[in-house]
Amino acid sequence: MRRPWRTWIAFGLAAAVLLAAMASVSLTALRLDRAEAEARRQAALEENVRLALWRMDSRLAPLIAQENARPYFAYSAFYPAERAYTRMFAEIDRDEVLLPSPLLTQPSEHVRLHFQFGPNGALTSPQVPTGNMRDLAETGYVAGERIEAAASHLAALGRWLSRKALAAALPSEGGPPPAPDRRVKPEDFSVQTADEQDAWRSVQQELRNLNEYQARARSYEQAASQQKSVRGTARRPDAPEAVLRPVWVGDQLVLARRVSVDGLEYLQGCWLDWPSLEAWLVEDIRDLLPEGNLEPLTGDAGDPRARVLASLPVRLLPGELRTPPQPFLTPIRLSLLIAWVCMVVAGIAVAVLLVGAVSLSERRAAFVSAVTHELRTPLTTFRLYSEMLAEGMIPDEEKRRRYLDTLCTEAERLSHLVENVLSYARLERGTGRRRSESVPLHEVVVRASERLARRAEQAGMSLVPTVGEGAATLCVRADPAAVEQILLNLVDNACKYAVAAGDKRIHLEASSDGRSGLIRVRDHGPGLSAEGRKRLFRPFAKSAREAAHTKPGVGLGLALSRRLARDMGGDLRLDASATEGACFVLALPGA
Repeated sequence: MRRPWRTWIAFGLAAAVLLAAMASVSLTALRLDRAEAEARRQAALEENVRLALWRMDSRLAPLIAQENARPYFAYSAFYPAERAYTRMFAEIDRDEVLLPSPLLTQPSEHVRLHFQFGPNGALTSPQVPTGNMRDLAETGYVAGERIEAAASHLAALGRWLSRKALAAALPSEGGPPPAPDRRVKPEDFSVQTADEQDAWRSVQQELRNLNEYQARARSYEQAASQQKSVRGTARRPDAPEAVLRPVWVGDQLVLARRVSVDGLEYLQGCWLDWPSLEAWLVEDIRDLLPEGNLEPLTGDAGDPRARVLASLPVRLLPGELRTPPQPFLTPIRLSLLIAWVCMVVAGIAVAVLLVGAVSLSERRAAFVSAVTHELRTPLTTFRLYSEMLAEGMIPDEEKRRRYLDTLCTEAERLSHLVENVLSYARLERGTGRRRSESVPLHEVVVRASERLARRAEQAGMSLVPTVGEGAATLCVRADPAAVEQILLNLVDNACKYAVAAGDKRIHLEASSDGRSGLIRVRDHGPGLSAEGRKRLFRPFAKSAREAAHTKPGVGLGLALSRRLARDMGGDLRLDASATEGACFVLALPGA
């Protein structure tokens, strides 16, 4: 094919125009699709935020309900059984039966310490009994080490919390933030202008957030009221405890309440282990918000965008939501994909067709040139020598014998060339598959050695066959004729390219790797260049110029040999570990 670059220029221009048109349409469509996907992603984030808030409030409900259920007298290490609800803080008589507080014997999860501020501001804890009460506690209720640990927490609590600070942070009425009775509905808003239409999605999202917060706040408030009602009904109609209210004092979180007993006000509560509680809550929502986190809330809990818990003054920071990849085959993308696939397939088909046509033309020209050159030399020799012998121009019998030997050599060379070409043609047509049989590996090598040695002698070289210990008893599945043809091609190449080497030996080594038989053909020639290794097994790799100025051959022997080897279930490869000359390894499957 002359001037193939013109074909490629025309193909490139047509492809560029088509790509530009498709790119313009695709960008517009994808821009709209991305906007829709972003809206879906934001909706998924908000939905996960709402689920995470509900989940955390649900997880906190038992903890807060348990603390709300504790009667006020449980904040003393021991209390008299007969007057737990009457004159609780009066002096204990010697004959009274004392019961240990559950706060002393049963530690609470995520609670560092329970504490109480008396009317005089004294800070005590049911987990830190003093005097005789401590002796009584250590006799069988709690270990001294745990009391010491609680005393350490009590000392730390006293350094940052005072009755005055807690009273200032604690409102007179406990309970959760107030929640409106009426749900806000989208129908409460009207949308008229185009700008209002654009903002309607965000308004809807804020309404959903607000309604969810109000629902969680009402649920928390009802649960707290029911808990107080149940406690009062079961124990004392005029129970003095209020509902525990979570408050931040500095960077510490406490649950606290006001208790009025005999006209005196006590402040009771528990110091929550916020780092532990935060880790527990965040871990529980990792499946919803992998990067979610919590921070203390100091603003308005009623803000619908605040994303706050109803049970604790804590704001949820959702972070980035790693949403699963959006379905690629949306209607828009499916249409684009079909269009692009059709265009790419058509372009590839045209490109492959052009490449095949150009390559076939070049390979055909190279093959014809190489074969023509290969045939010209022996045919010229045949014609010249046969005419001289026919006309009796060679009276010397010795010289006549040499001419006849030359004619035999050239005939064998032509026969080898024709055999390779015909074998490759049969393989290309799919009609040349060999029948493999189980044969001893050493017999295959011995059978081929005679012909290989004769070819080596013609080039002035010597064949050195070697059968390893493992190969002597190994049987392989192979076609002996095909193996002989492969080895002949390898030895023929060694005779061509290693004939000028100082060491004129060609090694034929049979060995085994335990699963298959290996036959190595190694010479001591110059080896192969990096460029030669790349196209080593390509058919007709020689150009016309290379065929005319390099060693004889059309570049078909190695390609044919590999095809024959793989046709038998084996393989032919170049041994890259050989440091001298070229070494080829024929692997045959074990029988």
